Amino acid sequence: TDSRHNRGRGETTRFHTVNVAQPVRFSRKCPTGWHHYEGTASCYRVYLNGENYWDAVQTCQRVNGSLATFTADQELRFILAQEWDLEEKAFVRKDQRRFWVGYQYVITNRNHSLEGHWEVAYKGSSEVFLPPDPIFGTAMSEKENVLCAQLQCFHFPTLRHHGLHSWYAENCYEKSSFLCKRSQTCVDIKDNIVDEGYYFTPKGNDPCLSCTCHNGEPEMCVAALCERPQGCQQYRKDPKECCKFTCLDP
Repeated sequence: TDSRHNRGRGETTRFHTVNVAQPVRFSRKCPTGWHHYEGTASCYRVYLNGENYWDAVQTCQRVNGSLATFTADQELRFILAQEWDLEEKAFVRKDQRRFWVGYQYVITNRNHSLEGHWEVAYKGSSEVFLPPDPIFGTAMSEKENVLCAQLQCFHFPTLRHHGLHSWYAENCYEKSSFLCKRSQTCVDIKDNIVDEGYYFTPKGNDPCLSCTCHNGEPEMCVAALCERPQGCQQYRKDPKECCKFTCLDP
């Protein structure tokens, strides 16, 4: 408050508004281009550049992830329901798409038909969901005992939202789009990925917030309050810089 000495003589008290801390809602837990699923605290991204299975594995590892595997039907339904910004250059028909995912089909019998079982390709995975019997893709060499998994989803939203999909066991050296999965992460206000334990300003509308990154979540946040700029009646706050203002006075 800015009170005058002659209060009571008709002079009113003037109030100056300063920034007030607001409730903070964190909605961004994945890097740009990734889709977040709260049920597994994970991020997912489809890569359209056609790669064979082994190259796709390495691409996912370079972004701190792996080819996607699934814990339950709910997670799979989330994947099927997403709009993946798929373009016609993808390596399959326009009305249906196939992605490499993190399973392999191990062949155990070749007598009259291919018999075998699914395994999780990444041995350290904790996923418990395994696909049903697959559709077999291109003809396999007699020497090949392992096929790789492709999840087929459909372009039409009605089909996707009803969970319609198929599983293919395909030659691992075929080129295909692929689906990567990684743990959710901290993303700062400038879209940088933040490592565990580091301070950062989360995405949102408060550039004066400083938090600690813990398990992909901002915790122990501290907010700074800024004084209004001196000698300026109308001003605009910078949305990405703390206590930075632009004066709008003539």
